[in-house]
Amino acid sequence: MQKLLTVLFAPLAASLALAGPVMAQSRIKDIASIEGVRSNQLVGYGLVVGLNGTGDSLRNCPFTRQSLEGMTERLGVNIRGANANSKNLAAIMVTAELPPFATPGARIDVSVSSLCDARSLLGGTLLVTSLQGADGEVYAVAQGSIQTGSVSGSGASGSSVTRGVPTAGRIASGATVERETGFNLDSMPEVRLTLRNPDFTTAQRIAAAINATYPSTALAENGSVVALRPPPALGMAAFISRVENMPVAVDTPARVIIDEVNGVIVMGENVRISTVAIAQGNLTISVQESPQVSQPAPFSQGQTAVVPQSDVTVEEELGREIRLVNGSTSLSTLVEGLNALGVSPRDMISILQAIKAAGALQADIEVI
Repeated sequence: MQKLLTVLFAPLAASLALAGPVMAQSRIKDIASIEGVRSNQLVGYGLVVGLNGTGDSLRNCPFTRQSLEGMTERLGVNIRGANANSKNLAAIMVTAELPPFATPGARIDVSVSSLCDARSLLGGTLLVTSLQGADGEVYAVAQGSIQTGSVSGSGASGSSVTRGVPTAGRIASGATVERETGFNLDSMPEVRLTLRNPDFTTAQRIAAAINATYPSTALAENGSVVALRPPPALGMAAFISRVENMPVAVDTPARVIIDEVNGVIVMGENVRISTVAIAQGNLTISVQESPQVSQPAPFSQGQTAVVPQSDVTVEEELGREIRLVNGSTSLSTLVEGLNALGVSPRDMISILQAIKAAGALQADIEVI
């Protein structure tokens, strides 16, 4: 039985060894987006009412008073000149994102933030607020009860505790879309895929994968854009739905990302290093302060004084031999060679920068 298994699996093992490492693949929808298909930011100004005495001070917030007067006038009540000092309302800014292809009647989430000195928006209700786009047109209308997700409490002595941010909140499905953005995908003869991480190799692979199934429908214009033309038998939406699920092997540049503050090092799969010899040692300088008290002689006119005394020592770690790091053919080999040095991540940062300066690191170093 064992000989039979050996005979059966030997050709399979040999074929896998000849094929080499399998490259990881990603769907096109995960590495690229359709040009023009994006969300749009909306913003509006409104009033929140129903606060339990935690709203704006009308004396300190003139725009809140003006908003209150304008709102009541539209409802047939004139309070101009009156000594109104309610703290149950607050002026807020409302923000939202209009998703692509959103149609009138669809609901979207909105976020609200206080503009003046309101202490909390908990329990408040947003009055009807129009949300405008960058072109000044109204695309949605928001209204509803605000949820802040914060907790606060105070005592009679003035002590208080707050968890979260009570002056900002969210209204789930709090806005109704009133206008479309007017992006007609089906009427477009061509669309463009934009790579999130531009790369010429990845762009060519995307075009080749699409053309293998739908000939002459994709063209890589550069490292960021792949132009698509649907075949006659498919509409644009149907063509994109099939294209975005195609797997493609993503190619990435050799890059080392270094966060010196937190001591983090991230290396890409294609990072390689030439054969180098490295020696690393630690130098420690210690300064110890030992203040001494100087007392005057008995019955003298002197004064007691503190005399500083410093003890400075320098310690250098010895016995670290120079190590040879062989040229790596894979990321795992590189990591094993660097780990053989037995240094901390912060020392590794200095070593990588020194290797780059020596010209032995075939990768770009980016410090964040």
